[in-house]
Amino acid sequence: MNALGFPILSLITFLPLAGAVIIATLSGAEPAVARNARWIALWTSLIVLALGIFLWISFDPAQAGFQFVEDHAWFTGVAVQYHLGVDGISLLLILLTVFLTPIAILSSWPVTLRVKEFMIAFLLLETMTVGMFAALDFVLFYIFFEAVLLPMYLIIGVWGGPKRIFAAVKFFLFTLAGSVLMLLALVWMWRNAGTTDIPTLLHTPIPPKIQIWLFVAFLASFGVKAAVWPLHTWLPDAYGEAPLPGTIMLAAVLSKMGAYGFLRFTVPMLPQASAAAEPLMFTLGVVAVIYVSLVALAQTDMKRLIAYSSVAHMGIIIIGIFTFTVEGIEGALFQMLSHGIVIAGLFICSGILLARGEPLLLSRLGGLAARMPAYAALLMLFALASMGLPGTSGFVGEILVIVGAMRVNFWVSLLGATGMVLGAAYMLVMLRAVLFDKIARPELGKLQDLRPTEWAMLVPLAVMVMWLGIYPSSFTHIFDAPVTAMVQSHVAALAQPMALAMVTK
Repeated sequence: MNALGFPILSLITFLPLAGAVIIATLSGAEPAVARNARWIALWTSLIVLALGIFLWISFDPAQAGFQFVEDHAWFTGVAVQYHLGVDGISLLLILLTVFLTPIAILSSWPVTLRVKEFMIAFLLLETMTVGMFAALDFVLFYIFFEAVLLPMYLIIGVWGGPKRIFAAVKFFLFTLAGSVLMLLALVWMWRNAGTTDIPTLLHTPIPPKIQIWLFVAFLASFGVKAAVWPLHTWLPDAYGEAPLPGTIMLAAVLSKMGAYGFLRFTVPMLPQASAAAEPLMFTLGVVAVIYVSLVALAQTDMKRLIAYSSVAHMGIIIIGIFTFTVEGIEGALFQMLSHGIVIAGLFICSGILLARGEPLLLSRLGGLAARMPAYAALLMLFALASMGLPGTSGFVGEILVIVGAMRVNFWVSLLGATGMVLGAAYMLVMLRAVLFDKIARPELGKLQDLRPTEWAMLVPLAVMVMWLGIYPSSFTHIFDAPVTAMVQSHVAALAQPMALAMVTK
């Protein structure tokens, strides 16, 4: 039940949509419309952030179940409900979304092309993303999950770089192809259980042989969104061509949609198939950690190096999820939060150089530590967090995943841990090339350090990096109860067929 007495999840979900409608009604001179659209979008996202913080404060972390539930009849003839609610897992990702959206909107201030339409697309993206994390009906989840494609496709295709059309189409087709298989899985589960209610489906048994096919369908959909190797090939193009605000949301939030799908559907609903696929998922995760890290090490462009580092970190998250241990899954969740914040900071740092008209080729940069000391300090902080330096947010998630993997398979733990070594290698190469090598061109000596809007974007992210690293339990306690319940349920589901077999004998 919703203890607050008012539909806070609906407010958080649809307030950005209301802001988009208001922006759509703006008319008049183009400069005035653009200015008003920017401020309406920013203030709307800040109000949503305030509601998200209130949701966090009101949340009871001792409960493993869903809270702030809203359940209303929608399609009565087919048992589809307008059903929203959050547990500690979905709350964490809603907080990440509402925290990063104002920062992403602030980073869009330099956008001058069709500003009104850009802000509308961005607020629509926030509505669809929050709605997906809050949905407790599979059909509602699927609608939000797919609707994210449209605003992101437009953000990349209209406001992206020179190869934006290619990148947008590739992103759209990859994601849509995987989602078609998930739709087929949804239809089967709907017919099997007679409902699309997610809490009911979590407790509806599915024959193990059918689970395998459903797992393949979910892997195709969630694997693309999470950029699981080798389904990640859309990612470097999309990240490279998207405008800075789009890159922030793609890397920091949308990639977590796939990992969330694994946690919400695959692991609890398909326990036997998930356990059978554990070696496969470990292999994919380890390959992402090692191979993609080596690819990142070979990059000559700063933004593409950061993009490949994102894929490598998603490999760590996949390993953590499929350990089916409390430490591993909590490490994956913490890494999702940390990665979202750190990767946003790194992409903003690359966007600052682009905004000053500088190329991102590592060979054409250098010496910025002396010219831009504040920029250099923050870039170093985000890079060190990406490496997993103790005291930063990146360390906590990675060490929990390594501990969780150690309980399952020593070699997976060892190979996963190489990501920290390789991460240090490519991040140190980037820092040396950007900050400490000799200035490659005289123009670099004239660059201005951080501007007020850039401080406003980077300082909150830096504070979160240090907060998460120094006081991680302030966030881990949010998802302790649901993760523990998930692991216990998974163990019980795997033991049940064995018990039945013994009774049969």
